[in-house]
Amino acid sequence: MGIVNVTPDSFSDGGRFLAPEAAVEQARQLAGHGAAILDIGGESTRPFSEPVSMEEELHRVIPVIRAIRKETEIPISIDTTKAEVARQALAAGADIINDISAFRFDPLMVEVAREHNAPVILMHMKGTPGDMQINPQYSDVIKEVASFLRERVRWAMDRGIKRNRIIVDPGIGFGKGLQDNLALINHVNELRVDDLPVLIGPSRKAFIGTITGIKTPEERDHATLGAVAAAILRGAQIVRVHNVALTAQVVKVIDAIRSN
Repeated sequence: MGIVNVTPDSFSDGGRFLAPEAAVEQARQLAGHGAAILDIGGESTRPFSEPVSMEEELHRVIPVIRAIRKETEIPISIDTTKAEVARQALAAGADIINDISAFRFDPLMVEVAREHNAPVILMHMKGTPGDMQINPQYSDVIKEVASFLRERVRWAMDRGIKRNRIIVDPGIGFGKGLQDNLALINHVNELRVDDLPVLIGPSRKAFIGTITGIKTPEERDHATLGAVAAAILRGAQIVRVHNVALTAQVVKVIDAIRSN
């Protein structure tokens, strides 16, 4: 899954792809490098970020989704917590709803997903982007995250979302400390709630900077590959990354090793 942040303030590349033309060109490059999914987001969810209005989010993402859909059939996911943004994004050509709140911030999101029979990504997050990194604490991060994901999957299914349309995401970096992130990546198989696919998103995040000492997010791509490889080998089916070209090389090597 290749990331296209149509925002001025994302932690890694905020502002670079705010203009629709730049965002579409980035999507085009990610697709050319081997992305299987393009994830389009119009609201930064970095730690301590501020929410944006629905109108602004729509203004950012809808033209980009329309333009990308004209060029490629690659599945597009809309990264949003707002039901109306998801509804209009799906109408514009998106295929998947990527909701970091797991349907908690806008309960109407489940209705949009059900009406469109859209695949959904349900993520664990402690708190909100504005406060999630203020001393998050767990007694057992694996059990707590797995329990949360199990509850949200059942909640969604009880409201008409088909099991085969659900992907779970433990939310690397979303209300997690360094050791929490490492434990979640190291135990991906224990997070496969009801054997559903697991998405892992470690790309360029602060825990990689803590480990390596690399302060600039855009310089963390090579270190990110270590987390990507570990996650895949432990059972992740989808990895969400900024640098698709490097990640695609890692995936090819892992696939070759596994098939031997």
